[in-house]
Amino acid sequence: MPDITEALKRALVGRPMRSERLGSTLLPKRLALPVFASDALSSVAYAPDEILLTLALAGVAAITISPWIGLVVVVVLLTVVASYRQTVHAYPSGGGDYEVATENLGRRAGLTVASALLVDYVLTVAVSISSAAQYLSAAIPAADGHEVAVAVSAVIILALINLRGLRESGRGLAVPVYLYMASIGLMAVVGFIQSAAGSLRPAESAGLEIVPQAGYEQGLVGLAGAFLVLRAFSSGSAALTGIEAISNGVPHFKRPKSRNAASTLLLLGLISATMLMSILVLARQTGVRFVTDPATELTRDGVPVGDSYVQHPVIGQIAGAVFHDVPVLFGLVTIVTGLILALAANTAFNGFPVLGSILARDGFLPRQLHTRGDRLAFSNGIVLLAVAAVVLIVAFDAEVTRLIQLYIVGVFVSFTVSQTGMVRHWTRQLRIETDPAARTRMRRSRAVNTFGLCMTGAVLLVVLVTKFTHGAWITLLLMALLFVTMNAIHRHYDTVARDLAVPDLAAARALPARVHGVVLVSKLHQPTMRAVAYARATRPSTLEAVTVAVDPEDTARLRAAWEAAEIPVPLTVLDSPFREITRPVVDHVRQVRRDSPRDLVVVFVPEYVVSHWWEQLLHNQSALRLKSRLLFTPGVVMASVPFQLDKVDHVGTGPGHEETHPGGVAELPAPASPPEAASGPGAAERPAAGTGAGGRSGSAGSGGSTGSGGSARE
Repeated sequence: MPDITEALKRALVGRPMRSERLGSTLLPKRLALPVFASDALSSVAYAPDEILLTLALAGVAAITISPWIGLVVVVVLLTVVASYRQTVHAYPSGGGDYEVATENLGRRAGLTVASALLVDYVLTVAVSISSAAQYLSAAIPAADGHEVAVAVSAVIILALINLRGLRESGRGLAVPVYLYMASIGLMAVVGFIQSAAGSLRPAESAGLEIVPQAGYEQGLVGLAGAFLVLRAFSSGSAALTGIEAISNGVPHFKRPKSRNAASTLLLLGLISATMLMSILVLARQTGVRFVTDPATELTRDGVPVGDSYVQHPVIGQIAGAVFHDVPVLFGLVTIVTGLILALAANTAFNGFPVLGSILARDGFLPRQLHTRGDRLAFSNGIVLLAVAAVVLIVAFDAEVTRLIQLYIVGVFVSFTVSQTGMVRHWTRQLRIETDPAARTRMRRSRAVNTFGLCMTGAVLLVVLVTKFTHGAWITLLLMALLFVTMNAIHRHYDTVARDLAVPDLAAARALPARVHGVVLVSKLHQPTMRAVAYARATRPSTLEAVTVAVDPEDTARLRAAWEAAEIPVPLTVLDSPFREITRPVVDHVRQVRRDSPRDLVVVFVPEYVVSHWWEQLLHNQSALRLKSRLLFTPGVVMASVPFQLDKVDHVGTGPGHEETHPGGVAELPAPASPPEAASGPGAAERPAAGTGAGGRSGSAGSGGSTGSGGSARE
C-alpha cells in the first residue's frame, strides 16, 4: 500500500527535488506575470459585471455612467500600483503588507493585515473559480446547473498543479494568461474600429429594458442615487484584488528581485487599467444590459423575458457583438476568459502559502505551514487553502454575486494599513538619512504612499458603508476569528517554549535516583522475551512483569510457563472483572508512580510488526491505546520493543533490537487472564519489588517508535 500511494503521489506532483535546487525555481518576469498577476488581470472579467449589476438597480439610464465609475477605479488602481512599487523596494523579503504593518505599526496591526490577506486569498479562489464555472456554463450548456461540482473540481486540479512547484505552475499558466490578454486586446481593438466605422453590432441584450428597483424609479437622483453610485464604485474596486500578491512574492523573482517585481507590477497595472476601461466603454457602446434577476428585471416590449432567458456575462455579450461573424473568435474569448478566471486563483495559491509560512515562522500559525514539501512548495499551505475555498464554494453555491460582497473588504483593509505603515516607514527613514538625493527620493515615495493611503482609506470607508449589510460583516467576523486564533496559537507556542526551556542545566543532567521498570506481558513468546531482555539490559532499580487477567485458563498457563522458564523477573497479575486491558495497566503504572513520585517509571511494551498493510485490519490497537493513555502521565516513559514478523527477524531475537519495520504495524500482544485463585475481585497480586537485573540505579532508555494501525490480543 505505501508503494501504491507513493507511486500515485509521484504521478500527480512529480519527483522530489533536492533543497539546493530551490534557486532553479525562481521566476523570470515573463513567468512571474502570469503567476502573480493572473488574479488582478482576471478581475476585469467580473468587475465590469458588478458595476453594471449595481447601476442597473436604477434603470437603463444609470448604466450609462459606468465608464466614469471605471475611470475612478482606474485612478485608484494606478495609485495602489505606484504605492506597492515603493513597498517591493523597501521590503523585498516577501512579507508584504504583513511585514510593513508589523515593523511600522506593531504586532496587532500586522495580525490585522495578515487576517485580512488570508481571508482575501481564500475568497480569491472561491470568487475566481465560481466566476469561471459561470462562464463555462455559458459556453457549454451541459455545465449549466453543475457550477458547484465544476468549481470544486477546478480547485482540486489547481491545487495539484501548485503542489508540483512554482515554476511548473508558472509554465502551465503562461499560455492561457497571455492568450487571455491577447484575446481581450483583439476584441477591444476590433470593437473600437467597428465603432469608429459605424459597424459595431448591438449586444444580445441591447433591445431589452431594465425595470428599476423600488426606491430608484427616479434614477440616480437624490441620496439613494448617490449611495448607489458609491456602491457601484466599491463593487468595481474588485478590479484591484491581487495587486498586493507581487509584494508577497518578491523572493520568487530572479535577481534583481525588487526591480523585476516593480517592473512586473507596473506592467500589471497598465494592462489591467486598459482592459477594464475597454470593456466598460464597449459595454456602453453595444448597449449591454446586465441585472441580478433577468427573468423579472429585464423586459421586452413591457413583458418580462421570463426564466427561459439566459443572461451571459458582459465580456461574453461584447464578444458576441464584436465577433458576430467570426464564431471561432467569440468562442475563444469566452473559453479563455473562463479559463483565466479559474487560473486566477493561482495567485492565491502562491500568496497564501508564502504568507502562511511567514506567520508560522513567527509563531502565529501551525509550524507545519513553514515546511516546504518535497517539490519545494509550501504543500501544507496549498492544501489548507484548497480546503477552505471548497467550503466557501459549497456554502455559497458558487454564486459570484453573493461571494463578491465578502471579497474586497479584506483587500482594502490590507491596502489601507499597509499604506499607513509605508508612510511611517519613510518618515522614520527621513529622520536618519542625510544624503540629499536619498531624502528627495524618500519624500517622493512618502508622497505616493500618502496619496495611496487617502485613496484606499476612502474606498475602504465606502466599501464598509455600502456592503456591510450585504455580507461584508461576514468577512469582518472571519478576520476577527482568525485574529483571535493566531494570537491563541502564539500564546501556546510561547508557553511551550517557556516550559521546554532548561532552567538548571546541572539538575537536568542529573540521573533519576531510581528507575522502576514494568514489562507488559500477554504470553511467553519471542516478543515478550525480547522485551524482558531489553528491560534487564537497561538495569532499572526494580523490574516487574505485568499481565491482565481476562481468561483464567490463559493466565494459569502463563504463570506455569513463567515459572518453568525460570525468568528472574517477578510476574504481577492484575485482576480485570470487566475484561478491560488498558485501564488496569494504566492504574497500576500510576500507582507505582504515586508510591515513588520522585522516581522514573519505564513501561516496556513488547510489540510485533506485521509485514503487509492489509494485515493491520486483522488486529486491534491495544498498544496504541495504552501508549496514548500513559503518554499523559508525568514521570512515565514508554519504551516500545518491536518484533518484526518476517524471516529476517526470526534469525536472531537478541535484546535491544529497536528498529521499527517500515512496512508493517506495531502492536501489543494482549494480556492473558488470571486463575480463579486470584485474591478477590478487583485485587491485584503484586509481589514485592525485586529485580533480576541487579539493584543498580540507572537510566532506562525508551524503545523504538511504534507503527500505526491495529493491535491484537493474541
